[in-house]
Amino acid sequence: MIRVASYNVRALRDDQRALARVISVLRSDVLCVQEVPPFYLWRRRRALPRVTGMRLAAGGRTSGVAVLVGPRARVAHVEHHRLRWFFGLEWRAMAIAIVEVEGTRLAVGSVHLDLHSGARMWHITEVAARIQAAAAEHDAFPVLAGDFNEQPTEPAWRYLSRRFTDGYAVAPRGDGFTYHAGKPDKRIDAIFAGPGLTVHACGDADEIPAFEDLRAATDHRPVAAEISRSA
Repeated sequence: MIRVASYNVRALRDDQRALARVISVLRSDVLCVQEVPPFYLWRRRRALPRVTGMRLAAGGRTSGVAVLVGPRARVAHVEHHRLRWFFGLEWRAMAIAIVEVEGTRLAVGSVHLDLHSGARMWHITEVAARIQAAAAEHDAFPVLAGDFNEQPTEPAWRYLSRRFTDGYAVAPRGDGFTYHAGKPDKRIDAIFAGPGLTVHACGDADEIPAFEDLRAATDHRPVAAEISRSA
């Protein structure tokens, strides 16, 4: 069983000790993060491996996304892609790591889509194509995780759901809400698994951290999934 998690860490601007405690509960082999501190906040950026207790595998210097790995994961290849830029909007990116855990190779992508619906729809087609291409090139199973900034009934999410398995939809654990951390009522963070993978559980961590930690760590709640190769 492989544990993949996704978490928007809000540039580590909140309680880093609370964030570290929440991440330790996830016990993930692969952690996709969003809102990585930018390069000009270099002290915070350098603190990411210490706070997460994991090794940084993929993520560009100016990217807001990254993939980190735990001790069970072997990194075979990494990629970083700038997505199409739209005037007046943040320049979005995608981090991909090809990792192998217990003999199963995954192409794991971390993304953070825009608040603008048109940009989200354009970018979702781009990231879906890139993760599928990386998986095919490296003989891996695709997994896409991140902050999608929309909910399951909206167009970009529906586009992705037709091509990948929405982990929470098929194997829900907990209520699934991820935003706002203090009183979540929206599911905007998710983990999607490609063909050939089975999602056994997805949503809350096995052991729910103290509410105070979830609220203090960042403004999102994490998503954790248990995934294996299909029989």
